[in-house]
Amino acid sequence: MKTIYSMTISVVILIVASLFTGCSDEFLREKTNYSNLSPEIYNDYMGAKMRVDNIYLRLLPNVNDGLSYRSPSSGRSDILSQSTEEYSGLSNYVHPDVIVTSSSNLNDWFHVNKATSGGPWGEIRNCNDVIEGISNGKLPEDKKNELIGQVYFFRAWQYYMLVKTYGGVPIVKTVQATDVSEAAGLIVPRSTTKECIDFICEDLELAASMLPERWDDSNFARITKGAALALAGRARLLYASPLFNRADDTNRWKTAYDANKKAIEALDAGGFGLAYLDAPGLNASGWAKMLYEFNSQEAVFVTLYNKVHDDNAAHEIYRNNRLEQRLRPSNANGGGGTTASGMLIDLFPMADGKKPGESLTYPYDELKFFLNRDPRFYRTFAFPGVYWRFEGDPTSLGEEFPYNGNAYQLWNYAWYAQDDKKNDISQSGYGADGLGLNYRGMYVRKRSNDFDMTTPKPEVMYRWSLEGNRQGSFGEGAMPWMEIRYAEVMLNMAEAAAGIGQGQEALEILRDIRRRVGYTGDCGLDDALAGDRGKLFGAILYERQIELAYEGKRFDDMRRWLLWDGGVNMSQIEGAPASWTLSGFGGNTCSYLGVQPFNGKRRDNFELVTKTNAAEKLDSDPIKANRPAAIDLKLDLSTQVDALATFYDNYLLRKTRRGDQLDRFVTFKPEYYFIGLTETAQKSNLTLPQNIGWTDVRSGSTNGTFDPLAE
Repeated sequence: MKTIYSMTISVVILIVASLFTGCSDEFLREKTNYSNLSPEIYNDYMGAKMRVDNIYLRLLPNVNDGLSYRSPSSGRSDILSQSTEEYSGLSNYVHPDVIVTSSSNLNDWFHVNKATSGGPWGEIRNCNDVIEGISNGKLPEDKKNELIGQVYFFRAWQYYMLVKTYGGVPIVKTVQATDVSEAAGLIVPRSTTKECIDFICEDLELAASMLPERWDDSNFARITKGAALALAGRARLLYASPLFNRADDTNRWKTAYDANKKAIEALDAGGFGLAYLDAPGLNASGWAKMLYEFNSQEAVFVTLYNKVHDDNAAHEIYRNNRLEQRLRPSNANGGGGTTASGMLIDLFPMADGKKPGESLTYPYDELKFFLNRDPRFYRTFAFPGVYWRFEGDPTSLGEEFPYNGNAYQLWNYAWYAQDDKKNDISQSGYGADGLGLNYRGMYVRKRSNDFDMTTPKPEVMYRWSLEGNRQGSFGEGAMPWMEIRYAEVMLNMAEAAAGIGQGQEALEILRDIRRRVGYTGDCGLDDALAGDRGKLFGAILYERQIELAYEGKRFDDMRRWLLWDGGVNMSQIEGAPASWTLSGFGGNTCSYLGVQPFNGKRRDNFELVTKTNAAEKLDSDPIKANRPAAIDLKLDLSTQVDALATFYDNYLLRKTRRGDQLDRFVTFKPEYYFIGLTETAQKSNLTLPQNIGWTDVRSGSTNGTFDPLAE
């Protein structure tokens, strides 16, 4: 689908001309289209297609962007991920000393006035304009459907992003008049959440009826029938979850089950599925390769990045994935690396699929944490004593550290000069192999272009270095981003199946996901789970936490299931009606699932430090001469880990490093389960009611009255 990402200069001019370059200062008043495009463009297939491709360019999730109404969390250390186990650092949502209000500390995703984007309502208007333009044009019906189906998807996607954040929002299905004098008639009230979910799914089902099960290879990553139905399944699951379904209405679970089953059937018919299910490879190599393959069987809703590099910026819209740059350690000339929390390290399953501390076969050793873990562990994290190969030569530190990419080993332990500093969790030491002061205790490795791979050799999805490189080393990457992949659709299906009492079906889905990475037999999942609905839900959410780690899904899962407090504090919200109190799920989702509430916890990191102290300078590594061979993920781990374990025992200690602030614990307030509208949004539309639990500035700063749970 190169036309979406790498367009000639003439196409760029046309597309820029088609953007909405202005918008009203009033919420949901007409966004004037200054494109100067004649409706005749919709009578020409290529012209109409360019308008559709422009919507892709504007609304596809972008891993390089921060959180917005366009892009969800993509696994970065953002305000959402920092509210979960994945990263330490108290975000505003979980900081006990921060009160998020409608006038401060709140992302304004509902109403954004930017001339370059028009905010979410400008994007919705853009979709409506293209739908109406093509519908009224003279193209053959099959061509109209092919194009419009893609736009219906993106309109639904934009609404999904809003509804999962705020609950019900105004529904605008048509392009409104441009006469500003008619602005009073353009105000659209908030619809109920149910009406919005139904509207989203109607759009997606209509899109599915118009779209192919699979495009040809040149159009890979365009929206398919299965992608539309998968998003509908996700939306139905959201509405069936305890966040919206406090009474545990089985009918909602059944609707979610039917929607996800329909999605799976369409995806299977299109040739999608669990990548490498029958060929997991060594150490989950198939799973790792799937995460960055260009044309993966797993990719349901995917953003592609440039595979063809052109140094002439006039010839190409540069759309590069800079993930590799963020992940790689500084001595590989990356961006310095991303720190994984110790909490998530200690949560990953053991090799038999059981949680650490629950396995009877593999006792958990917090120092030698790498022993006998789920195969996905080694592709999700990097730690002292592993190969982490790449293509290129990072040597910039002189003869002392003569690494090249093909032989790169990570030795990110640290040493200290004094015991008092070593024992202080707020103090850092000096990192090995030239990392110096820029080291991480544990690195996030997931989704990097992993050259520690068995055959076939991975495709190079980035440029390590280039004269005049605009993004720096590793910056010009082409690793795709899968916002929805097949495994998530399966997990959605499993959760809905558990909801309607189809426990065995849900259990077998979990086992298939584990078999893909090399598990055998019962995959560590006891048959008894099928008959215990609460524990089965818990097992599904745990599998999501592992399989989808650092893919931006954990916050939404915790929110759907009220996991910060189990939903027991709803009565503390001013104005909350009785319907907000959980009457299903035993009145406490955490107890029902068999997990601990996340509120009250601290997330710390850890690092490996040398037992022997040494001067904190480049040439003082006290244990370098004692290093064993690094773990090579191309080979069987059972023949390698003993030497590294002995090295850890003899020379290293596990030091806790401060993650969250000292004496501060995760505190997610119950009103945050539904985000409030900003003061700006309310003042822009005086008919717009505020969510319950948030200040309504329109009426003397009273409490909001809009109920996201009301049908």
